Formats: sequence, C-alpha cells, structure tokens
Amino acid sequence: MYIKSLVATDKAAPAVGPYSQATRTEQMVFASGQLPIDPVSGNVPEGIEKQTHQSLANLKAVLEAGGASLASVLKTTVFLKNMGDFAVMNGIYAEYFGEAPPARSTVEVAQLPKDALVEVEAIAVRTKGAIP
Repeated sequence: MYIKSLVATDKAAPAVGPYSQATRTEQMVFASGQLPIDPVSGNVPEGIEKQTHQSLANLKAVLEAGGASLASVLKTTVFLKNMGDFAVMNGIYAEYFGEAPPARSTVEVAQLPKDALVEVEAIAVRTKGAIP
C-alpha cells in the first residue's frame, strides 16, 4: 500500500496541461517533464543552452518540493527537438548531475509544448520526509 501525493511549487514552471508537476509516494518522486519555462516571466528562453539550464533548474525545484534532490535521481528521460543539440545539452546536464549521474534515455521528438527545444523528466528517491 502506498499513498500518492501531488507535488507543486511556484519555483518551477506550472504544468501546461492536466497533469501535476510531480507525484510522490513515501519513498519516491516522479517528476513530469520540465519544460524550459521561466517560472517568473512565463517565457521560454532562446537557444539550447539557456533552455537546458532552465529545464534542469525547474526539475531541481520540483524535486526539492517533493523531498528529493538531483543527487537522489535514479533515472531521467531527456526529450530533444533536435538530436544535433545532444552535445550541448549533455555538457550542461553533466554540470547538474556530477560524477554519479543517474541512468538516462535521450530521445529526439518531432515537437515539444511551447515549441521548446528540450524537456527533462525524472524519477528520484525521497531524501526528506521519506518513511523508512
């Protein structure tokens, strides 16, 4: 038996559809794909570099709101509009996940909401408030 809770924070972009920023159980956080929407302005920055940073900043905020962190991420999925942006995204991604990165899949997609270039989702272990 588990208890599902919704996770929401104003430190990340709001959901752009009928879904939650994340859900959590006693042990896990499941973060929805985080688009590169600035939570203050509501704008999507230009270019893969800025968009990757914003998507990962949004992911970090959502995970922290759910009691997890980037360090507790087990698996991510990165959605790229253009696989030609992989090297740039990968370099920035490495800055956020350090020397013990999670498992990851990266896929090219035809289009993302808000015409974004990147979106990142994650599954993480709760490190704060988790029930042993």
